[in-house]
Order: sequence, then structure tokens, then C-alpha cells
Amino acid sequence: MESMEGHVGKREAQLKRWGAKLDQLAAKAEKAGADAKFERRRRIDDLKAKLQAAQAKLAELQAAGGEKWKVLKTGVESAWNEIEAAFRKLKD
Repeated sequence: MESMEGHVGKREAQLKRWGAKLDQLAAKAEKAGADAKFERRRRIDDLKAKLQAAQAKLAELQAAGGEKWKVLKTGVESAWNEIEAAFRKLKD
């Protein structure tokens, strides 16, 4: 079974990668036409909100410690699934 520290470390690294990817996508959106730019910008803003929520859940997970983290881990996993789905949608 994975430790809390290992789990949190992996998630923090993933958040950093996603943040960098989001910055790249935002830069590409700025170069798009007006309609495409608006839609991509809306999706990017939605994804930024999801990333912030995931960061908050991760902080909650870290603060919980002990056995409680196993319960909170489910919420973090759910947030991760939402972000991954949003990234896939953004690429479409």
C-alpha cells in the first residue's frame, strides 16, 4: 500500500506538470481565431478552477494524516479524474 507521503508527492508533481501544460495551452489559445480563442479560453479557465480545487483537496489530504487520509484519498482521486477528463476535452 502506498504511503500518504508517496501519494502526495506524486500528486504534487502531477499538478506541476498540469500547470505547465495548461500554460502552454493558454499560449496556443491566444494565437487562435476569435471564436476558437473564446471557447478554448473558457475551457482553460474551467480547468484552472479544477486544478485549484485539486490543490485544495491535496492540502486537506496532507493535513489529515494518519488513517483519515485513506478516506480523503477518494476525493483526491475523483478530482484527478475530472482534471484528466478536462484535459482530454481541451485537446479535442
